Amino acid sequence: MLVVEDQKVLADRIAEGLRDAGMAVDVAYDGAAAMEITAFTSYDVIVLDRDLPRVHGDAVCASLVANSGARARILMLTAAAAVEDRVDGLNLGADDYLGKPFAFAELIARVRSLARRTPSAPPVVFRGDLAIDRVRRRVSRAGRAVPLTRKEFGVLEELAAAEGGVVSAEDLLERVWDEHADPFSNTVSVTVSRLRRKLGSPPPIETVIGCGYRLRDLR
Repeated sequence: MLVVEDQKVLADRIAEGLRDAGMAVDVAYDGAAAMEITAFTSYDVIVLDRDLPRVHGDAVCASLVANSGARARILMLTAAAAVEDRVDGLNLGADDYLGKPFAFAELIARVRSLARRTPSAPPVVFRGDLAIDRVRRRVSRAGRAVPLTRKEFGVLEELAAAEGGVVSAEDLLERVWDEHADPFSNTVSVTVSRLRRKLGSPPPIETVIGCGYRLRDLR
């Protein structure tokens, strides 16, 4: 997720709340920073304030929509909550619109709803007897529930989304944690190790030496 909000205290609170809900979140405090970070980082959902300094939120939204390679869903979050404002925002290509002040539970629900609508992201992923329910954030194997931490689930979800492709430790660190994660730590390998133990045998996660990890087809 990316939160773009020029009120620093509010931006940080939104990011903290989304992280508490199990999401990896980056923050930008103006439109120019948002344009720069989205040029090289892919996001599932962008919470975008409309009245931003340097580059207006409308211009940021229009740029993201014009980029055919961008997959992010956009939630406009702004004090301009009149019907005309909502229509303008949606006409720019935003996927949803939430006025300030807002209930945080509603923001989380809307962000999760948009995340489920991202391309190539079915609500439930199956790999043999392994079932990954992205909506309810539950995992089971051979019908047995497997309790996971938020980060463990995030790693497994990213591997499943790769559809058998290799995902590097760097990509996992970026997508499951956030921009503040230490790139030189062994956080990813430790999390994958715990995840393997919980998922049981035969191990569904394969290490590709020098490249990363992938989810095996268990059929």
